[in-house]
Amino acid sequence: MFRTTIALRWSDVDAQGHVNNAVVADYLQEVRVAFFRSGPCTELLDAGVVVVGHQIRYLAPITYSDAGIGAEIVVSRLGGARFDVAYSLFQDATRVVEARTVLCPFDFESQVPTRLALTDREWLATHQAEAQPLQPLEVPDLGRSGSVTPCPVRWSDLDSYGHVNNVKVLDYLMQARITVTTSWSPGMARSGTPGAQLNWLIARQDVDYVNQIPHRLAPYAVRTAPAALGRTSVTLTAEIFNPDDGTPFARGRTILVAADQAGKPIELPEQVRQDLTERLIS
Repeated sequence: MFRTTIALRWSDVDAQGHVNNAVVADYLQEVRVAFFRSGPCTELLDAGVVVVGHQIRYLAPITYSDAGIGAEIVVSRLGGARFDVAYSLFQDATRVVEARTVLCPFDFESQVPTRLALTDREWLATHQAEAQPLQPLEVPDLGRSGSVTPCPVRWSDLDSYGHVNNVKVLDYLMQARITVTTSWSPGMARSGTPGAQLNWLIARQDVDYVNQIPHRLAPYAVRTAPAALGRTSVTLTAEIFNPDDGTPFARGRTILVAADQAGKPIELPEQVRQDLTERLIS
């Protein structure tokens, strides 16, 4: 097991007074980088490794602190060309996030996945440990259902590999999610905006990365739809794609929970439930 501490920034905090859900993916990336830089896999990081998928479970809000948050990472599965890592993030003695990431070495010059080098594989094996899998979020196929919003890419969204960093994809999904849900139902207005009466909290977020997202001036697009309604939650499904030819870039599933001002889950308001039911995909 590898342990490190992640420094927080005041700008990580959102309108609800805690670290934004998308920023947590940035913390996971910082944990991975610290892990790779501690051993021979530092060369793997420089040569090329891509994120295939994330599963992130949000257990408790993260508040700002100069002390930062503690992080643990292990290799939970080790294959020839892919490997999985499992994380736990802690604030003080409270576990605040549990997450899993699938990674793959990648040759950016030839644009093909590669196998792990023997030295990398041997070193990763020394950090291998069992980790309880997170239950997949099963949703219906989105198809052409849902609401479509533009997805502009900023130059600063690109990473050292020349494509949009995996962390920014959660920003794109969040922007689309807020835009469409508030248009579907006024009761889903977010904290800090006119008419907001509830807090809307992320309990779980999964992302599958299908293709690299290059920079361009014209926006891409995000299609979003509600996939399931619970007593206090709604599960959303989304896809980032090129509106010119339909090429998919990433797919996401999110569990959004209605909460009171104290952060306690409450039943979905009846009007919100009705508004979302009209848009459910099957």
